[in-house]
Amino acid sequence: MQLRLWQRLFIAFAALSVLALAGLAAWQQQSFRRGFLGYLDDVALDRLQPASARLASAYAEHGNWDFLRDRPDRFGELVEDHRDRPREVFRDDHAPPPRGEPPPPPRDDDRPPPGERGRPHPPHGPPDLMPRLVLVDASGAHIVGRPDVPRDAPSVAIESQGRTIGALRLAPLPEISDATDVAFARAQLRNVLLAGLVVLVLALALAFALARWLLEPVHALAAGTRALAAGDYAKRIDIARSDELGRLAGDFNDLAATLEQHRDARRRWGADIAHELRTPLSVLRGEIQALQDGVRAPTPAALDSLNAECERLGGLIEDLYQLSLADAGALEYRFERVDLGEIVHDALDLQQRACADAGLALEGDTEPLPIRGDARRLAQLVANLLANARRYTDAPGRIRVEAKATREGARLVVEDTPPGVPVDALPRLFDRLYRVEASRSRAAGGAGLGLAICRAIVEAHGGRIEASPSPLGGLRVVVELPRGEA
Repeated sequence: MQLRLWQRLFIAFAALSVLALAGLAAWQQQSFRRGFLGYLDDVALDRLQPASARLASAYAEHGNWDFLRDRPDRFGELVEDHRDRPREVFRDDHAPPPRGEPPPPPRDDDRPPPGERGRPHPPHGPPDLMPRLVLVDASGAHIVGRPDVPRDAPSVAIESQGRTIGALRLAPLPEISDATDVAFARAQLRNVLLAGLVVLVLALALAFALARWLLEPVHALAAGTRALAAGDYAKRIDIARSDELGRLAGDFNDLAATLEQHRDARRRWGADIAHELRTPLSVLRGEIQALQDGVRAPTPAALDSLNAECERLGGLIEDLYQLSLADAGALEYRFERVDLGEIVHDALDLQQRACADAGLALEGDTEPLPIRGDARRLAQLVANLLANARRYTDAPGRIRVEAKATREGARLVVEDTPPGVPVDALPRLFDRLYRVEASRSRAAGGAGLGLAICRAIVEAHGGRIEASPSPLGGLRVVVELPRGEA
């Protein structure tokens, strides 16, 4: 069975939570046991403080420790704290009975058991500490008690007259053995396990919700991708998130919008090409049929009209060919050091006659502009911009051209007088076959490919081109080209 992605994430989160809680519980128990054993040793040392004072007094009385060597019973009596023993009701068994009464018989519970009569009373020192104690002198030599207690074991110093005369060393507890302590440790373990179980359940619930929440945008992206693959470019993903998945959804929406625009542009492109080709062909067919039917005589004027339509058709085909080469990256360029100012000046000279015939004044302001580019393509760029301005500017009018140097390279500005272009149409002005019908009529000529070719040439030179309203009232086209390497 193949697990889904959210299931894998849930299992990973669950395994991580279990391992983390198990490690935390093990560390807590280990730390607790160490701390608890240390606590018990500290309590034991506190209990030995009075014994240290009694041993110091006994040492001062005898002058050395010889009285305790090989005397564990005496050692136990000194370590014993008699004040901790429960008080017994005093009863004088040897007091004489009242006069006239016989002495009371001895009670069985007052008689010591056979075999123990005459024995000294066993020491009442702390029974849990005596097996762990050792008494050493000031040099650390063993006197009495457990001989294998390490030298670095917890100890209580014994002092007399301001000097250390010995020490009580306490062997550390190897493990918790007292019933009360064991019960306390087990209670702590149960509490830790219960808390860990609660935390684990909450962590698993959170992991389940988190895995589903994280993968919800992924499911939406997968569905959107399938829709795009099926051709539904109107598909959008609505994810209100600011993380990486939210940005990915935004990129997907941008991609879908771009694909939709390209599809619409391709449809318009095919329809516009068919229309542009149909117009000159229809004119040619009509004039040829008129000549064939004898309606029109084959005069030089009729032949010139046929030739004009053929040239228009050939120009459209050439423009389409140039654009197809630019799209394929096969448009030929020969980059070298050229003077853009000189290219613009030559183009102005060539366009003066055509602009004058159209009733337009052509003004130019140029200066030497050395850049790296293709002189033939740059001349085509300037010619297309001037032809576009001449074709769509009303007479009488004015076209102004300016070519100046900038910090990055060169700037070419071509602007004209009315009619202008609506602001909402400016971004599409460099699209293929796009024309603003309201102000720049098809009757003016052209197929709407000139500015598209201009953009291809500018981008091939590493520059940028943009259109904006002109201060003269018409259109302003700005071309910025880099200086390029020398």
